[in-house]
Order: sequence, then structure tokens, then C-alpha cells
Amino acid sequence: MEFLTQSVPDLTRVVVLWDRISADQFEAAQDATRSLNILLHGIECADPPYDYERALAGVDGEHRDVLLQLASPLFFRDRQRFPAVALAHRLAAMFPFRQWVDAGGLMSYGASLSGMGRLAADYIDRIARGAKPADLPVQQPTRFELVVNLKTASPLGLTIPRSILARADEVIE
Repeated sequence: MEFLTQSVPDLTRVVVLWDRISADQFEAAQDATRSLNILLHGIECADPPYDYERALAGVDGEHRDVLLQLASPLFFRDRQRFPAVALAHRLAAMFPFRQWVDAGGLMSYGASLSGMGRLAADYIDRIARGAKPADLPVQQPTRFELVVNLKTASPLGLTIPRSILARADEVIE
């Protein structure tokens, strides 16, 4: 939310797409936006494959500032087509992983999937060498990445602040 509030002037409303898999993330987003005085408009997606056009068409004009896409395997499956839907609705969209930004989304901040893959490979190596899975520690992701797509910012009329561009791991121009 910090990156969104800095990138979108006078941000007051955020649309959040969520499903039953990402319900806990939706609750966390509600908590975060309360302290920022931002109205959250949640849209639950059910019955895959999700119809994003229909979901966003149902949002009234007062809730069309920004879209926050939560992490879900079902959303990830649609990462190639969803950024175009958000852009068609003129929504500045924040995504959980860079793969959406590579497909044309505005911005992402989340755990590095390649970093998590390396952690998984380490677990597999340990197990292959005889370690018992129950004896291995639970690990959290250690690498998070911010990716910004300036090609998408331009048609939305956004100027991403230098402070965010300086913090970004990658800027797509």
C-alpha cells in the first residue's frame, strides 16, 4: 500500500480482487487500509475460470482509482491476460509477483519466486542426502523484489516518484 499511496496522487479508494485462497490477504489489506484512511472495495472471485471483465465492470466509478491483486494460484494462472484487463479499465494495478508486471502490469512487490525456488531446491538437496523433512526448519522468503513498468504508467497518466524508482529492483522502460 505504501508504494501505491506514493505513486497515485490523492489515493482514496482501492479495488481488491480476492478468492477463497487469498481471503487472509484480503483481511490483512483491510487492516492496512484502515490506518491509511483508504476505502477498500473487495470483489470476491468465485467459480474459476474467473471473469475479470465482468468483475471490474461491476465496480462503480467511485472505486476506480487503483487495483490490488492478491496472490493466489488461480490468479497466477491468469497473469498473462489480467494486466491488459486492468489497463483497459484504466486501473493502476499492484501485483504480488513480477510475472504480472512482465506481462504489462504497473507494479509488483512480493517474494522473489526464483528465490523461493532456490530455497525449495535446498530442501530437496537436504532430503536427497538423507535429512528427514520433519527435522528441517520452516523458512520464510528472504528476497523480495519491487518491479515497476513505466510503459504502463504512461497511458495511465502516472509519474512514478524517483524514490520508488530508486528502490526498485527493476524498472521496465
